[in-house]
Amino acid sequence: MADAASRLVSVAEQLLGAPLPVRVRAWDGSQAGPPGAPVIVVRNRRALRRMLFKPGELGMARAWVAGDLDIEGDLYTALGAVAGLLWEHDDEGRGRSLADTVRDPAARAAVRDLIRLVGPPLPPAPPREEVRRRRHLHTRRTDKRAISHHYDVGNDFYQLVLGPSMVYSCAYWEAPASGGSLETAQRDKLELVCRKLGLKPGQRLLDVGCGWGSMAVHAAREHGVSVVGVTLSQEQAAFARKRVADEGLTDRVEIRVQDYRDVRDGPYDAISSIGMAEHVGAERYLEYARDLYGLLKPGGRLLNHQIARRPQQDETAYEVDAFIDSYVFPDGELAPLGTTVTMLERAGFEVRDVESLREHYARTLRAWVTNLEGDWARATRLAGFGRARVWRLYMAASALAFERNQIGVNQVLAVRTAETGTSGLPARTRTWNS
Repeated sequence: MADAASRLVSVAEQLLGAPLPVRVRAWDGSQAGPPGAPVIVVRNRRALRRMLFKPGELGMARAWVAGDLDIEGDLYTALGAVAGLLWEHDDEGRGRSLADTVRDPAARAAVRDLIRLVGPPLPPAPPREEVRRRRHLHTRRTDKRAISHHYDVGNDFYQLVLGPSMVYSCAYWEAPASGGSLETAQRDKLELVCRKLGLKPGQRLLDVGCGWGSMAVHAAREHGVSVVGVTLSQEQAAFARKRVADEGLTDRVEIRVQDYRDVRDGPYDAISSIGMAEHVGAERYLEYARDLYGLLKPGGRLLNHQIARRPQQDETAYEVDAFIDSYVFPDGELAPLGTTVTMLERAGFEVRDVESLREHYARTLRAWVTNLEGDWARATRLAGFGRARVWRLYMAASALAFERNQIGVNQVLAVRTAETGTSGLPARTRTWNS
């Protein structure tokens, strides 16, 4: 009988209807597949059981998180090849459909061979890091639980990944081809947001989803504004409050554990929402936009920094990414840029500027992966083996998605225009980039 790796490659190619672009090394030490290609390591039969009982992305993710499946060699090259199998397979008509597989006797024989290779067909329990998927309700209770899952991993772990800036959103390199540090690029992003908001001493800023306080501290220290930062994460709030105290800014910065829907002390001169709107959900987005509009004074500005997906021909067919929803951002949803702009306008905002930072986010994510891999032993001690693997896979795959224009990130500047029609913005808005 053929070795395990050869049988796996044969089965995969039968099911895909195309050559396998990666090499496979199986638990028995055997290898098969194109020489020189990235190597997928199948450590045990349990990995196959996971993929057999949950075909596609989620089954592979479970095997990866549990350590049953691994990658040897360059992570990005391997993920690029696997992504082509999982997400681009049907889009361009390559390979076979499920119906073709069912009708093909050879493919059915391949599935039977896989079942024999797997052994007793008992589905393994999902890794403990997995959140049970459910309908996205986006109530105050479910949002708080989802935020806690993602952000209450441990501040030390996030410091390791994000670096000293503790900014968990896209950085901004003033000269994208430059070799500037991540720390400098994150500072430049915060400064770009402040310039777009036109912050001046004495103004009030609401920072929605304030994270570990980086934007609040920067705006208060560099621009003399008073800031209220809100987050649903207890760990973030504790870190941010200490940071504010260490900077001597307690008279100008208040950090609250509070839902943005419960903020009632407007009006504010400006609102920053950086990497938070992805958690709002499609059904709640108009409510989100209207709440922020109501918290601004006439002439006040909103800077909404948000990841966007590509629009679909049939928007009703959109499904949240299974791996992201189960392991990374429970209840997170991405919307096309056009939908976001429309919702802001429906809420009453005048959208004045849109800037894409897509390439910047790819570079940011690669820097975070480098930080994580550079102190891997400590990362696994801080977050646990499975959680550290979740973050490594998530960030590397996301970097590729940004590079390939499968997702993007945009800063949308919107104004609560005064009744007279006055926006308060300069005629040439892009002066903030000069």
